[in-house]
Amino acid sequence: MATDSLTLNKTQTILRTENLNVYYGNFLALKNISLNIPKNQITSFIGPSGCGKSTLLRCYNRLNDLVDSFRCEGKVFYYDQNLYAPSIDPVEVRRQVGMVFQKPNPFPKSIYDNITFGAKINGYRGDMDELVEQSLRQAALWDEVKDKLKQSGLSLSGGQQQRLCIARAVAVQPEIILMDEPCSALDPISTIKIEELLQELKQKYTIVIVTHNMQQASRVSDMTAFFNVEPTDKGGRMGYLVEHDNTEVIFQNPQEKSTQAYVSGRFG
Repeated sequence: MATDSLTLNKTQTILRTENLNVYYGNFLALKNISLNIPKNQITSFIGPSGCGKSTLLRCYNRLNDLVDSFRCEGKVFYYDQNLYAPSIDPVEVRRQVGMVFQKPNPFPKSIYDNITFGAKINGYRGDMDELVEQSLRQAALWDEVKDKLKQSGLSLSGGQQQRLCIARAVAVQPEIILMDEPCSALDPISTIKIEELLQELKQKYTIVIVTHNMQQASRVSDMTAFFNVEPTDKGGRMGYLVEHDNTEVIFQNPQEKSTQAYVSGRFG
């Protein structure tokens, strides 16, 4: 049975799902997800492949809308606003809730233009040079690229490209940054830099990260949600939330045996 101890946590909730069911066509991918995400903290989603971690992540900024067969039941709140209400513009949702993907995906533009692209689309009227420097500093990249801002973002190393993508995300001044396995394609040194960066970013942003790396989840996150899968009548696999708690509790004293088995490496 899913548990969520955040009802006892006085930290402000910025994202909240209530009885969320996610379908692709007739296939139920996620069942009855009720989960709170606290503001200015890092929440990790862990669990075996196919349990719906990335699907839930994409519900928070409505990227699943781009999949023709997607539909959902239940509610997803940003503060007290239902993100799936008919009056809500998905584009505005994605401005408030940014995304960094598994594989670094800089635009085939200069480093400078990568940062300013979203700001220009959103009608930013401030000092672009200042925005670029501020965003790159927040992504701990400024000192490495300040003398080559006209070079292509694709000329950077993998770790630098991922930090450029983070800088691009923060440049549009979101409140939330979603990260779908942001270090899985990176070497250990680059991974450490990203993890250190996350600790700095949470001072200004709320971060939700999907990771298959248990050590990473235990190192970087304040809260952890464990998801699992169960077979369906039609032979598929449906994801559900097992438990959600402080990261220390999930890794050292979880309520559910399946959580203990997963974080200790006995399955998954």
